[in-house]
Amino acid sequence: MDRVIFGDNQFFGVNHSSDEKSRAQVIKFKDNQSILNVLGIAVDEGINTFMCTTHDRIYEICHTIRSDSKFENFQIYPCMPYAHKYANAVTELGIIGTIKQYVPGNIFGTFAKGGLAFMKKDFISMMELMVDSEMKMFRGIPTPVIFIQNVITDLLLGLGMTDFFTSFHKYIREKYHAEPAYITMNLPLLLNTLESCGIENPTICASINKIGFRMSGGKEIYEKIIAEKRCKLIAMQVLAAGTIPPQEALEYVCGMDGVESILFGASSRANIRNSKELIDFYSKKATSRFPLNTQQALN
Repeated sequence: MDRVIFGDNQFFGVNHSSDEKSRAQVIKFKDNQSILNVLGIAVDEGINTFMCTTHDRIYEICHTIRSDSKFENFQIYPCMPYAHKYANAVTELGIIGTIKQYVPGNIFGTFAKGGLAFMKKDFISMMELMVDSEMKMFRGIPTPVIFIQNVITDLLLGLGMTDFFTSFHKYIREKYHAEPAYITMNLPLLLNTLESCGIENPTICASINKIGFRMSGGKEIYEKIIAEKRCKLIAMQVLAAGTIPPQEALEYVCGMDGVESILFGASSRANIRNSKELIDFYSKKATSRFPLNTQQALN
């Protein structure tokens, strides 16, 4: 995985520090071109991996990415499902309209599969149906890593539905030839659960920051797990919703041997460039302490 990954929260008004900032972001990115402009800036600054939800607007963004040579080396890490999309679609289009909009392939065959799965409470078949539906928009774009959103990951953990994880892992690898991955707010529990299912060295995206923000179980246990290098780890929420200055936050996370990638979102060229330069600087600085693993992450 690339050392630096660009996120999409800012494009859809997701801001954990301020409702006012969230509203401002919604206004700023009210049209798709404004999103594409920022993605273009990220590419200019050397960032070619975009981790995003399956928001409806991403469909149109992907259409441009496929046709624009600026994004020829671009790859996307989809995160699914985007639950609000389906709820809104049922309201606007009705159930049949929603099925026509999102279900891939033969509508009757797929619906029969989904209907049978529902009647039998076969959540595994429903998962496969959901993945196929969500992946439609990314055709023709490299998607080497595919994530389950933390809302679903952590719900399944709470319900003890471990079969879902093994089935998702197998399905993503066999059908999409991609790395199955998981977003969570509970790294210790998820990692132990995946390992108990026989999933070794999984790819996980989790909150990692200097103050323990959204790190279930506490910062100390996270640091212990990171040092053990039992998973390929992507650090998110490194600024802890803006409570840690960027330089301090990135020095901390880049200095951890065991963090493979850093995910961040930004809206301006200055902030994108500053974040990228800080990650590069502190990652290179860390090579003096653990040269092999950090150098692999930088390549």
